[in-house]
Amino acid sequence: MNAEDYADWYATPRGRWIAETEFGSMLHLLQPQAGMTLLDVGSGTGEFSRRFAQAGFAVVGLDPAPDRLAVARRAAPDVPCVRGNALALPFRDRAFDYVAAVTSLCFVEPPAQALAELWRVSRRGVILGLLNRRSLLYRFKHGRGGYRGARWDRRGDVESWSAALQPPPRVSFASCVFLPGGGGLARGIESWLPAILPWGGFLAVALHRPTV
Repeated sequence: MNAEDYADWYATPRGRWIAETEFGSMLHLLQPQAGMTLLDVGSGTGEFSRRFAQAGFAVVGLDPAPDRLAVARRAAPDVPCVRGNALALPFRDRAFDYVAAVTSLCFVEPPAQALAELWRVSRRGVILGLLNRRSLLYRFKHGRGGYRGARWDRRGDVESWSAALQPPPRVSFASCVFLPGGGGLARGIESWLPAILPWGGFLAVALHRPTV
């Protein structure tokens, strides 16, 4: 999917609902304070960078793809974004309060190395949005369309990647998008299913430092 098509998908009713639901799941785990800084790794066309900015974060986006960065800059000129790689972030240690990677880590190998980089440049913690292997979305979408080449992960994978992080993080999980169709039935069911259930297509993970 090219950059323009990717941005247009988020403007569709299904894309907008999925983005709102996923972002709400992550924000609930973060409970941010106004003015905190956040690096959005794999920011793409800036959909979630803009949402984090609207929630009160001072955001910097980072992505390796110039065409996606160009779309992001046009959509939100006030949200700075730079070109870079998740495996070698061009920032000093503890440069940001939080570092986010929303469905971008799913395309990075090895994920443990990328997570160590995210952890290195964070002061308070890391928020991840992952494609959940234990979900209906995996059954219907893995290996297809925009999901082609993506890695689908489980909670245990995150716990394995984070085992070597120092200081050891406190890890919390939530999931959402249980029925990925996005129609009225899916939205209705989503509204009463608790986020602690592990079967949503989107797996939100917060890794908090024990001290700030």
